[in-house]
Amino acid sequence: MLPILAINIKNNNGAKNPKKILKQKNKNSGNKLVFNAGRDVPLYLLLLPAIVILFIFVYIPIYGVTIAFKDFSPYKGYLASSWVGFKHFKYFLFDPTFWLVMRNTIVINLYNLIWGFPAPIIFALLLNEITRTKWKKAVQTISYLPYFISWVVAASIITSVLSPTTGIVNKILVSLFGIKPIYFLTKVEYFRSIIVAADIWKGIGIGAVYYISAITQVDQELYEAAKIDGAGRWRQTWHITLPGISSIIVVLFILRVGSMITIGFENIFLLYNPVVYSVADVISTYTYRLGIEGAQFSLTSAIGFTQSVVNFILVFAANRTARKFAGWSLW
Repeated sequence: MLPILAINIKNNNGAKNPKKILKQKNKNSGNKLVFNAGRDVPLYLLLLPAIVILFIFVYIPIYGVTIAFKDFSPYKGYLASSWVGFKHFKYFLFDPTFWLVMRNTIVINLYNLIWGFPAPIIFALLLNEITRTKWKKAVQTISYLPYFISWVVAASIITSVLSPTTGIVNKILVSLFGIKPIYFLTKVEYFRSIIVAADIWKGIGIGAVYYISAITQVDQELYEAAKIDGAGRWRQTWHITLPGISSIIVVLFILRVGSMITIGFENIFLLYNPVVYSVADVISTYTYRLGIEGAQFSLTSAIGFTQSVVNFILVFAANRTARKFAGWSLW
């Protein structure tokens, strides 16, 4: 109160208008950030553990990338292992098995992009149409549950459901269509679809959270104006809701494209078998067999380094494309 009183007194004595004084003060200060020890130091101290953990477990291990250019031996260590240049890169680039797993990785990720990426968006739009809050919360909560189930448990559920003897899917097929039981997990033509469907089932609820939160930020007056103009629910969704959440769609699309040659390990590893290696073996399972089972640490590091470089290029390209066609990008 004292500064305000002082300004009022000065104003009564013929000084400038206090509003003009405050505007001039703000104009002079600009957007400069002033360090305040009492305010900022506690915040930096709270942030310090996260910075230390990030530095120790993310930045320091970056030096380990050098083993991709060495014949690494655990007995000799990083420094003593001999340099071999691009030997390991040449090996996997000319290995037919690598290109098979690369193709499988890209194909499964394309399926996920085509079917899995729109699924949370559609689910969020459908949830937005539920008017009863209790029903909406119940459906939303149930959709979250699979995300919190580990892939070990999820793989057991999927295996049981698709079992040729006790699985509910085969029982329905036998009772309704009279066909013989199918062992889906050993069928090359079904395996990729099963993996994509499992990913959608497990992630659709948590993926819709981003879009639901974005939908809540859309101005409700736009919907009221659309209703007055005679727009139905479909036109409101198409012309108001989707443009309102377009920014988060672009961000998540860029991130999804940036991981086109990276795929989850657990879901594939727990469900695949040698019978479906031709369509199920991906880069993560391939590097697991080479690195953990075969102890070829340098080779798997070279593959991982190549993945990171390609993913970076894909993110950059997706960002440029989004900026050109959608008019919005991450940077």
